[in-house]
This record gives sequence, C-alpha cells and structure tokens, in this order.
Amino acid sequence: MNTRRFVVGISGSSAPIYGVRLLEVLRAIPGVETHLVLTRAAETTLRLELSEWTPDRVRALAHASYDPEDLAAPISSGSFLTLGMAVAPCSMKTLAGIATGAGGDLLSRAADVTLKERRRLVLVPRETPLHLGHLRNMTAVTEAGGVILPPIPAFYHQPKGVEDLVDHTVGKLLDLFGLAHTLFRRWRA
Repeated sequence: MNTRRFVVGISGSSAPIYGVRLLEVLRAIPGVETHLVLTRAAETTLRLELSEWTPDRVRALAHASYDPEDLAAPISSGSFLTLGMAVAPCSMKTLAGIATGAGGDLLSRAADVTLKERRRLVLVPRETPLHLGHLRNMTAVTEAGGVILPPIPAFYHQPKGVEDLVDHTVGKLLDLFGLAHTLFRRWRA
C-alpha cells in the first residue's frame, strides 16, 4: 500500500481543535490519506468552541469523510488497510463505547476494527477530573492494545500560546505512528 490511510475520529468532548489540527498536519504529509468520522456531538462542540471551523470546513480537510451512522463505510472493515486511528478529542462516552467493544456508531466501530486488527489506536481523552469508571475504561482500551494520550501540556519547549500546546499534543500523537514532524522543539538537556 503506497498510500498510508489514517483514520481520524473527532468526538463531542471539549477541544475539537486537537482533531482539526491533526487533520491539518496530516494533510501536509505526503502519502498520507485521511478518513474522518465527525460525530454529531463534535459538530455541536465545533460551533461552541471554534466557530470559524464549520463541520463542512473540517470535513474538507480529510480525503474522505463518513456519516457517523454509516456502519457500511470502508473504515468499518478490517479488510480496509490503514496505518491506524486516532480519536482526538475522545469523549468519555466514546471511550466507554470503545472500551466495551459496543460499536454502536461508526467511530467506535472503526476503533474496534483498529484494535482487532492489531493496528495503532490512540485516544486523546478530554475530561477532568476522572472517576474510577473513566480510569477502568482507559485501562480496558490499553489492555486491548490502544494508547491513551491525555493532552497534558509540556513546557520544556517554551510554548508561546495555546497553539504551541496543541501542537505538542498532536506531535506526540504523530510520534506514536512514526510520522515525522516539526511541531515542537524536542528535549535537549
């Protein structure tokens, strides 16, 4: 497969900027083809937090975009080869669906397929504080082979604003897929 397919899910928790920025960066990487699932709740959060980013504008960043109820979409099948999937941000509802393998919508089904095919799945949970149920769901996803990447800010790269903090999290996510980037200055002692 010459083209590396990358599935991006954006769920309805706060901070859809992580998914939007991920799509922007992936779009600029040669040979990477993005496949997006934007949930209905994510559309609402976009309107509340990033009014300049309409759902249609976000969908336009991806090479392909799917209705969250379309369980027949290509990304719902393990025979559709992908590099893996990231859910950024990942709501606690979406986390629970992935942790239990419920697969009730396309986003959780695509994540379930990613896990069963032993491909990389990275979730960027956006909630605080966490209760025991959240932590158990994160443990279940980790035990199934997923990676939990909380958007915890780092300051060693001397961020100048929110964009630098977002880029750091997106860069850490890209590192997990072996995708080169220059989104932040790496640690040098």
